[in-house]
Amino acid sequence: MKAIGYLESLNIDHQDSLVDVELPTPKPAGRDLLVKVEAISVNPVDTKIRVNVPAQNSEYKVLGWDAVGEVIEVGEQAQFYKKGDKVFYAGDLTRPGTNSEYHLVDERIVGHKPQSLSNAEAAALPLTAITAWELLFDRLRLQQASSQDSKGNDRILVIGAAGGVGSILIQLAARLTNATVIGTASRPESQQWVKELGADYVIDHRKPLSAELKRIGIDSVSHVVSLNATDQHFDEIVECLEPQGKLGLIDDPQSPIDIKKLKLKSISLHWEFMYTRTMFDTQDIEKQRDLLNSVADLIDAGRIKTTLGEHYGLINAENLKRAHGNLESGKAIGKIVLEGF
Repeated sequence: MKAIGYLESLNIDHQDSLVDVELPTPKPAGRDLLVKVEAISVNPVDTKIRVNVPAQNSEYKVLGWDAVGEVIEVGEQAQFYKKGDKVFYAGDLTRPGTNSEYHLVDERIVGHKPQSLSNAEAAALPLTAITAWELLFDRLRLQQASSQDSKGNDRILVIGAAGGVGSILIQLAARLTNATVIGTASRPESQQWVKELGADYVIDHRKPLSAELKRIGIDSVSHVVSLNATDQHFDEIVECLEPQGKLGLIDDPQSPIDIKKLKLKSISLHWEFMYTRTMFDTQDIEKQRDLLNSVADLIDAGRIKTTLGEHYGLINAENLKRAHGNLESGKAIGKIVLEGF
């Protein structure tokens, strides 16, 4: 099968940073599905793994943790899917990635593809949707509301709202909770994107967050979701959070953060890593299948939309290099998707 991988951790502009290769087609066993990959998206985790994790035993390392495709074979213990089903999923960090024609995935972390979306549109969603859902409802314990007719007391500040996770998190918070949702973005085009996704307010994270909040008439927030540059914003996050507020984050701060600063306000810290359930085979691993199916239902009901930002064409090394470069520039809006081999 065709695949894209690497042997050495290299800068993306190196000719061998990602290469087109031929690998054996895997066979499913147990609860695995063999999926014919039709579309993928690229995430910051791809670039981090490429730079920091070299291949082992002279075998090509294949990246990619988002896929849409068709089930073509199932393991003997599979219960939820059958040959011919269209699925979408984010995979497992401990296994080969989705940048290949065929891919094995545990059915417990797979959802039915939204029927109303194209393959490319659906490929933009799984990893970021899982991250956003788990962050909002499993980590920060926000309550889902049956109606969004009136605002409640929760006020959520989302730092880095125009990126992949932010683009779906803003929608989930706006559509499924009664919270006031404030997103941060710095460029006019990214600010417009965040507003269109459903944020009640958009502020500029290049300026002090507390001052920006006061500019829109908000003194403090109950929740902060920090999706990038947490170390740069940490003091302002502490300033903005109300007593007994909650801070959720997904990034890897480049410099230490002093969590003792959270003590006086009894602020709680919640880290989200969407691969925890798969890496440790937790008892609730099937929640990822459930939430992906819930996201698909929300999409098909017209309540949320795809976060596809740019389509980079066929799945090959050249186009994946361009996608990695864009992500590393920090200027991507929404998700970068590739489709077909």
